[in-house]
Amino acid sequence: MKIIIAGAGEVGFHIAQRLSEENHDVAIIDKDAQHIKRVGEDLDVQAFLGSGTSPKMLKEAGIHDAELLVAATDSDETNLMTCLMAKTLNPYLTKVARVRNEEYLEEGELFSKDVLGIDHVINPQSEMVNTILNIMEIPAASEVIDFVGGRVKLIAFLVTETSPFVDRKLLSFSELRGKALIGAIVRGEEVVIPRGEDSIRSGDLVYIVVRTAEMDETLKSLGVSEKASRRVIIVGGGQTGAALAREMDRTRISVKIIEEDSAKCASLSEILDHVIVINGDGTDRDLLEEENIRDVDLLVAVTGDEASNILISLLAKGLGARKTVTRISRLSYLPLMSAIGIDTVVSTRLSAAKAILQHIRPGKIISVAPLKGEHAEAIEAEALETSDIVNTPLSKVKMPRGAIIGAIVRKDEIIIPRGESIIRPKDRLIIFALQEVMPKLEKLLTVKLEYF
Repeated sequence: MKIIIAGAGEVGFHIAQRLSEENHDVAIIDKDAQHIKRVGEDLDVQAFLGSGTSPKMLKEAGIHDAELLVAATDSDETNLMTCLMAKTLNPYLTKVARVRNEEYLEEGELFSKDVLGIDHVINPQSEMVNTILNIMEIPAASEVIDFVGGRVKLIAFLVTETSPFVDRKLLSFSELRGKALIGAIVRGEEVVIPRGEDSIRSGDLVYIVVRTAEMDETLKSLGVSEKASRRVIIVGGGQTGAALAREMDRTRISVKIIEEDSAKCASLSEILDHVIVINGDGTDRDLLEEENIRDVDLLVAVTGDEASNILISLLAKGLGARKTVTRISRLSYLPLMSAIGIDTVVSTRLSAAKAILQHIRPGKIISVAPLKGEHAEAIEAEALETSDIVNTPLSKVKMPRGAIIGAIVRKDEIIIPRGESIIRPKDRLIIFALQEVMPKLEKLLTVKLEYF
């Protein structure tokens, strides 16, 4: 697939890296010479110094032959203008734009075919807020991902030395049969799509797919259930912190938000009815102790400074906070976080990258969630009548090694599959797959040769 990416910042670079590794024909445009230099040195893609809003630059990048344009700069206006130019030059192109300004998002007609003609709008802030709210629901989790409109959840949790999971083979988990499935294990920098003979070790990050309706019962049987967070502190009253506070203002959870800027505090006080607004520095140990940090279930550090967020989370853990969620910007920091004691990491840039990737996969892909470490993905897809995966027992389907089906959703029924399970056309599938087997999996999910 020929893909043009406008913007070579963290999001654009990350997407270009993923796509080039999967042998897509990628061109990336950015007006920052340092960004283009980094792309040229590190990635096997075409790099163009200039603006995505320039028709000349888009033509040089191959807009007439492109199938997809991703506008992922840090400027909403630039992204919108890039899509408008692309629409003029190639009306058949699929366009994905990263947009953060709520004013633009409220004007739905702006993105219609008759105006800007944008096919998919990505709001990374909204994605990140939803991620945090999911984590609050299951504090034991390091990550929670919704599929099929929330009816299926993918839950990641860290296995400790005292966990009943340690040194057990997957075959031995009879209590999970038909209720849940272990779809992936992250072990250091390695991602394992496990089979029955594989064992779980202390320090593993384990991804389990469960039915949401049976989640509490299933997690309790595994000894990883905890009560939802009831006492929360948010540090940072910017766009993300304010959006999170607004969502939590509707709940009965005890929430406080700490913000250093007095003007932002005044604005927050006007829009929040129940959340307590505190004007102060989240890195101030005395302030955290005054606010009884030792009794807090969850501290969320979402200031605009990632170094401060890391410091705040480490300080809060040291003072007794049960769990922390830390916002970072640089995706290269992700592998280091667990090593220094950071519980859970969120990133607007990672959220944007996740949302954009689902529009790149062939076949009928509903959503894509890169797993921690980014060497594997959890995919929600629709089974096509023309694919090799339907109407055959799973034990006879030639699934690529490094891929596994975690759940089958058939209308109101959610099936945790076994070897004899059969996928029917139009079933929704939750699939775990290593990045290197994605091309083989994509072929399996699309069209049989006899249909051409």
